[in-house]
Amino acid sequence: MPPFEGTQAHESKLYAELSYLYDLIFTRIFAPRIHRVIQSLQIPPGARVLEVGVGTGISLDAYPPHAEVVGVDLAPEMLDKAEEKMRQHGWRHIRLLEMDALNLKFDDNSFDFVTAFHVISVVPDAQRLMSEMLRVLRPHGTLAVVNHFRSTNRFFAALDRMIEPITLRLGWHTLDLREVLEGFPLEVLELYKTSRRSLFTILVARNAKERAAEAFAPSASSSWSEQRESAPVS
Repeated sequence: MPPFEGTQAHESKLYAELSYLYDLIFTRIFAPRIHRVIQSLQIPPGARVLEVGVGTGISLDAYPPHAEVVGVDLAPEMLDKAEEKMRQHGWRHIRLLEMDALNLKFDDNSFDFVTAFHVISVVPDAQRLMSEMLRVLRPHGTLAVVNHFRSTNRFFAALDRMIEPITLRLGWHTLDLREVLEGFPLEVLELYKTSRRSLFTILVARNAKERAAEAFAPSASSSWSEQRESAPVS
């Protein structure tokens, strides 16, 4: 069995089953924060953006039409709902792909921006996800993450420990931010919470890996009018 297959299959199935509730819950709770983060990135014309774990596409209307956006997710049921949004709004600057976030099917240095919203906690290997996101992100490109991490506040840390048996069954892992970022060449630009009581951390960082080839990969620059494609999932 390829690494992570069993765990990811479970989590993909779980999120597929929850897809009908996803928009109802996540749009109200998470979308406003996600939209503010995307808008704060000031994505310039012609920039290429990858969103990892795009889900049902609750973030898609925040991306400017002058950018080229790829959204990937492992759950086809989620992508079906995202595609429905694309058809309703006529978004031609967005392409959706069924893909394993731990094995991104893009060449190195393919994107100017990589975003991941409430995703790191649901993959079985957070550091591998970080490695993949930074691999496909150009040198000096921008990474934006919104996620719940283990709190340094004693009360919230105790609460994390209390509910962890439940969250683990749902496929959510409580992670230490320092451990997730350890060893990666990142220049942190912003690291904050919207309030002292917020459970979610916002990270915006620059990819500080050595400058490599400037050319974008063909896989990232192919026709944006194509429908969703399926990539091999390990």
